[in-house]
Amino acid sequence: MKKLFLIAAIFLITGGITMSQELNQPFKKGEINPYNKYFNGTTYLNRLSANDDIWNSSIANVTFEKGARTNWHKHSGGQILLVTAGEGRYQERGGEIRILKQGDVVRIPMNVEHWHGAAPDSEFAHISIETNLPNNETTWLKPVSDKEYR
Repeated sequence: MKKLFLIAAIFLITGGITMSQELNQPFKKGEINPYNKYFNGTTYLNRLSANDDIWNSSIANVTFEKGARTNWHKHSGGQILLVTAGEGRYQERGGEIRILKQGDVVRIPMNVEHWHGAAPDSEFAHISIETNLPNNETTWLKPVSDKEYR
């Protein structure tokens, strides 16, 4: 009985086996990303401002589980990322991987192939701003290999 009590106490103190800490970010995580077929791992999308004829912009909160990342891709009108939580990665084709932390801003020029996502051991969230709408189109390319990611 004492052994069972000790195991239960340890379980309660450590928060249990399945309990995970929610990423502290300013916007809601949203729903499973409908574009996850262009990602490795699971991501969530919370559309903050959809493109329309008045504001002509698209702004979304994207949350990545640990190790999740986009495929290589490019935006014909460019993109801006505002890092809000966790630790992430960003890389342009042929460049070095950049470690991203809360408060970082990434300005991605038009038609530059790149990927972004969470660090292997951290969730990650950023605000994605699609620039130069309405003609900004995303071209999805090949997945980022584990070798490229590491």
